[in-house]
Amino acid sequence: MNMITIRRERRTDQAARERLLDAAYGPVRFSKPSHKLREGRDPADGLSFVAVEDGRVVGTVRLWPVTAGAGREALLLGPLAVDPPYRNRGIGSALMRRAMQDAQHGHQAVLLVGDACYYGRFGFSAEKTAGLSLPGPYEQHRLLGCEFVPGALDGVRGLIRAPRQPAPKLAPLVAAMARRPAPQAA
Repeated sequence: MNMITIRRERRTDQAARERLLDAAYGPVRFSKPSHKLREGRDPADGLSFVAVEDGRVVGTVRLWPVTAGAGREALLLGPLAVDPPYRNRGIGSALMRRAMQDAQHGHQAVLLVGDACYYGRFGFSAEKTAGLSLPGPYEQHRLLGCEFVPGALDGVRGLIRAPRQPAPKLAPLVAAMARRPAPQAA
C-alpha cells in the first residue's frame, strides 16, 4: 500500500476529479439540491482538497460559500468522494479533517447533506438546521451543520442559497449602446 497525500486541489486535477465523482456517484449527482447550489460557481478560496496516491487523484472534497437564511454566511461541504477501490482506508476521514481544519480560519459554520452517523464524528448534527431548507427535494434529517464559532447557527431560518453575485460591470453594455446609431426621427 502506497502513501496517500492530502493536498489542495490544483487546476490540473479537475478532469481526474470529475471522473472520480462520476465513478462514486454517477449521473444522479447532477440532480441533487447541493449540486444546484454549486453549479457554475467556484469553491471557496483554498478550500478544495484531493487525496493523491502515486500521482492519481483517489479522493476529493470541496467547500463552497453559501448564505444560510437571512444573510448568514456559511460554507457548504461537498461532495466528499473516494474512488471505490480506495474506500475503507480512512481517506474520506483524512479529507474531512483537512477540510474542516482549514475552513476554521475565517469561517463560522459548515453545512452539508449527508449521513449523521458518518459526519457526526466531525462535529456535524441536525440540531440547528431544522429551520433551514434547500432548493429542491432532500431529506431534512440529512441537512447537518457544524459550528466553528459557538452560536453561529443559532436561530438560523430560511433557504440555503448561493451568495448574491456582484452585478455585472455596466461599462461594456454602455460602450455597446454608444456604438449603436441613434434612431432616425420620422
